[in-house]
Amino acid sequence: MLKKSIAFLFILSSSLSFAQSPVQKLTQSFNAFLEDRQTKYAITSICVLDAKTGKQLFAKNENTGLATASTLKTITSATAFSVLGKDFQYQTVVGYSGSVNAEGTLKGDIIILGGGDPTLGSWRYAHSKESFILNQWVTAIKAAGIKKIEGKVIGDDRLWGTQTTPDGWIWQDLGNYYGAGSSALSWRENQFDVKLHPGNTVSVLRTVPDMPYLTIINELKPGAAGSGDHAYAYLPPFSSTAYLRGTWATDIQKQGIALALPDPAFEAAFRLQDTLAKAGIKVSEAPVTARQLSAAHLPVPEIGQKISTVSSPALAEIVFWLNKKSLNLYAEHLLRTIAWKSGVAATAANGAAAEVKFWAARGMDKNAMNIIDGSGLSPATRVTTSAMASILFQVQKEDWFPDFYKSLPEYNGMKLKSGTINDVSAFAGYYTAENGAKYVIVININNYSGTGINPKLFKVLDALK
Repeated sequence: MLKKSIAFLFILSSSLSFAQSPVQKLTQSFNAFLEDRQTKYAITSICVLDAKTGKQLFAKNENTGLATASTLKTITSATAFSVLGKDFQYQTVVGYSGSVNAEGTLKGDIIILGGGDPTLGSWRYAHSKESFILNQWVTAIKAAGIKKIEGKVIGDDRLWGTQTTPDGWIWQDLGNYYGAGSSALSWRENQFDVKLHPGNTVSVLRTVPDMPYLTIINELKPGAAGSGDHAYAYLPPFSSTAYLRGTWATDIQKQGIALALPDPAFEAAFRLQDTLAKAGIKVSEAPVTARQLSAAHLPVPEIGQKISTVSSPALAEIVFWLNKKSLNLYAEHLLRTIAWKSGVAATAANGAAAEVKFWAARGMDKNAMNIIDGSGLSPATRVTTSAMASILFQVQKEDWFPDFYKSLPEYNGMKLKSGTINDVSAFAGYYTAENGAKYVIVININNYSGTGINPKLFKVLDALK
């Protein structure tokens, strides 16, 4: 009998030693990750909280500020929900200056007054699509009795000033769709396509839509088969010349690349004037923006008669796509809107300062959040994983949290916002285990070597499963 009892106790103690807790497993998996050759010259930070209590379960380097990449969008969108409200909408107004005579001639200008809407002309929403908006405006112009315009179509982008991109963005990003600047009058997510044909020489076929006012200088080189897309556009804000540089694989199946619109307000005015011409309404002068008129020291007309107001989707719908597809433009618009609605100039710097102030008032150390932009595209943005995890814990009690949670993509069976810029990979979000345990997770690695680091990060997080 004694021998049986001793054997039972031995088996029990052995089984208990192998039944490790998630925290123990996480410790082991994280330490193993640090031994990987890809992490030799990197710094990795992790912070895991109990999502129910906020207790820190496991953390390493959690108070070291690291480049966040797009995980910053969790903070930007959470701040926007808090400051603006989930039902917030942008407004874009169309009207005219001057007067309409008995023959239906407008002696004045059609003015599109930008209100900061990042979705205007976007294909993601039924009532924001380019064709829908243009038809709505043309219908309103016709309803106002206007048959001819002796004047201009003006894209009024003055509300947010002339700096479209945050300080800290890098030159290589600016001309590409993910580096599109924000404008008070944004249009079609501030991007357009360039169709390319691979071969021994890379040919530019066309732009979509046609952009006769833009010159494209093609310096692309053919890349080796299998090398993929390494094409970049160098197109600064407000420029009329784009340089295409890099390589385009000879066997690539992609049809082309997406570029950033250099002047969204001009593109909106240009498209409206083109649509008016197709509808038989002639405009005597070329389209222009308020910025261009101001730069030329010319007066900028004000709207005397409003004829159409376009409301954006609600903030909850904007945040859904912001996080789901990691839309930098939407994040930058929200950051500037946070500044605007806080009563200061709508700049990225003011938005970032307002964001830090907001969370500092809720217990965060402001020095843990060195925020430069809204999207995380700037490598100069630095936030600790501890601060980000604390914010993700706090927002769970908000009435808008279900919309925030729904916006997060799913990776590795977890609700996580990803982030990737050069040699940076990060994930931030939530996980509910099969036993009901809930976790807040932030993991971030900067300056790793090689490629394909994400599966190894997921292996670390698998310890919670």
